[in-house]
Amino acid sequence: MSHRLARTTAVLGTAALTAAVLTACGSSDADNADGGSASGDTITFAAVPAESSATLESTFSNITALIEQETGATVEFQNASDYAAVIEGMRAGQVDVASFGPFSYVIAKDSGVNMEPAAAPTHDPETAPAYTSLAYVKADSDIQGIEDLAGRNVCFVDQASTSGYLVPMKGLMDGGIDLNEDLTPILAGGHDASLLTLDAGDCDAAFAHDTMLKTLEESGQVEPDSLRAVWESDPITEDPISVNRDSLDPELADQIIEVLREKASKPALVEAGICESEDDCVLPEEIEWGYLPVSDEDFDPIREICEVTQAEACQNVG
Repeated sequence: MSHRLARTTAVLGTAALTAAVLTACGSSDADNADGGSASGDTITFAAVPAESSATLESTFSNITALIEQETGATVEFQNASDYAAVIEGMRAGQVDVASFGPFSYVIAKDSGVNMEPAAAPTHDPETAPAYTSLAYVKADSDIQGIEDLAGRNVCFVDQASTSGYLVPMKGLMDGGIDLNEDLTPILAGGHDASLLTLDAGDCDAAFAHDTMLKTLEESGQVEPDSLRAVWESDPITEDPISVNRDSLDPELADQIIEVLREKASKPALVEAGICESEDDCVLPEEIEWGYLPVSDEDFDPIREICEVTQAEACQNVG
């Protein structure tokens, strides 16, 4: 069966090249030579678009403003082209702080990137940061469950995406389907693109994280009730914001981690004067409350999925 994997295969095979998009505003080689940033710090914050790049930067604006206010440094936001660019940007010392997917975090950490996960988002301060992966189809599709995807064209996000690839791969395996043999995978490049490709009729089913459909419906890009879910994963530890221990001065790295763990919530952002009210305080992925601390051990379930699936992108995990 033919596979449309060229895009991500190239990304993962030549990831260092994609990191070039992050070098223009990152820490300089001189900064990194002595293991920290120079006086008058510029902190490069990178993330991968789940939707449009302009929307991504605006949703992180309150977090970057918080870091600037607390550290006195300038934060420059970088829209990365894909997960591999963020990973290699961190490795090269051109990215200081980054929002990862759980899987891309594990890939980076286990391949030797010296970084520390600081915090991950939650809708409720009493609930551990978690989200799910869902498989969607058109409302009138004959597909009723993940076991019906054999022989179909199926949209995924990126081979280093947690909810858009790795967790679906495990779900398919549990349903007796081999992603590489029993269906035609289409790598859309983003969670929004995965669902929009489905909506356009160019795939039969699509995987995305649990808030993406709501975002597209509210923005008018997808008609309400035109897509429906046929499968949902178990909870996954949310996307961590991680801090590069090699590119930043140790004290600055510690300060950023403390700020993200203790002050990156809507109530704290209002108290700091960054947001006027909690209702108007925008955070990424429509987060309703803010960020809570996470540690590397919180992502061991991803490592366990890698052991089961033996996904190609898992080669550096463990």
